[in-house]
Amino acid sequence: MDSGLYPMNLTATRTALEPASTAKPQLRVLLVEGDAAGRELILGELAKSEFEIVADAATSADEFRHKVRTNCPDVVLAAYNLGQWTWTEALEVLSQEDLDIPLILVSGALGEVTAVECIKRGVTDYVLKDSLGRLPVTLRNALKDKNARDERNRAQQSLAEKVEELARSNADLEQFAYVASHDLQEPLRMVSAYTQLLAERYRGKLDDQADKYISYAVDGATRMQSLIRDLLAFSRVGRQENTVASTDCNGLVESALENLRAAILESGAIVTHGPLPMLMANGSQLQQVFQNLIGNAVKFRGSQAPVIEISASKQGTEWLFSVADNGLGISAEHAENVFIIFNRLHTRTEYPGNGIGLAICRKIVERHGGKIQAIPHEGGGTIFNFTVPAGRQDPA
Repeated sequence: MDSGLYPMNLTATRTALEPASTAKPQLRVLLVEGDAAGRELILGELAKSEFEIVADAATSADEFRHKVRTNCPDVVLAAYNLGQWTWTEALEVLSQEDLDIPLILVSGALGEVTAVECIKRGVTDYVLKDSLGRLPVTLRNALKDKNARDERNRAQQSLAEKVEELARSNADLEQFAYVASHDLQEPLRMVSAYTQLLAERYRGKLDDQADKYISYAVDGATRMQSLIRDLLAFSRVGRQENTVASTDCNGLVESALENLRAAILESGAIVTHGPLPMLMANGSQLQQVFQNLIGNAVKFRGSQAPVIEISASKQGTEWLFSVADNGLGISAEHAENVFIIFNRLHTRTEYPGNGIGLAICRKIVERHGGKIQAIPHEGGGTIFNFTVPAGRQDPA
């Protein structure tokens, strides 16, 4: 049985008078056809295509495996009946070698049911021998689909690489923030201690300007300590192991209210919640979300006593939680900025703090696979909505 490359008899359609710029794109074809006459018939049709065909043939599974490895064909044309081996073995070889090469069946007769079954098993397309004029068009479509898959795979790989790079960059930033904030605490504690000692011993013994400078130093050291503590708390959220377990959100809210008891009593706040779900979550982190949102509502209250309502509703595969208050409210233009770390809408003289609570809330919610948003409440106040995947153990 003859086999080998057949480029010479396929380029005869080019004449010596054609300019070099009209050269056809080369296409490497591997023929899986035991009959020499059948191969010549196929090659004759391929010569009419827009490609310069470089053809090779394989008459056994071992030879086919060798040639797809070494010759890297662009397309495989296989007869439906091969005698001692089958086109399904050719598909298996392509799968085993992890090669995405279109395989087109060429058959004398092929019923619709059989054709559909072949395509389900991985064949790209088929051409009947009495309709070989379709072969160039079928080739073109197969290559077009292959190019589209290649482009999609390249885009997915590029996206995966960017996601991995971003994750690595975020991990490096979290590590830096943790190390920096952790290691800065000790020298800053020394600065703070000695500036406070300086203020205690020498306030009033120097002139008024010196007292002012000492006060500035003490205040700056105190604020820096607060910022570093908050930065450390923020970085720890990303470094903690995000273990999840079946969690009762009713208990989380009750624990958060207990921790905020003093502030709630002082402000006269009324906090209510309906039945909340059981879901798969990191309980300590999710409790921190409830605590920060309730604490914010108490802190940024208006002239009236705070009224805070907590609710939850099932939205497809997620639970949507809402924490609504009647406080100062957030304008639509600042609804996204409030979740940025150290971003503040009020001065420190009005409200203490560094603007870390909502940033931590977003980080925790996103680690759970959800989203959080702030919505201005009609009539005043704000609604904080956040989602958490329901999880497989969630009750119906």
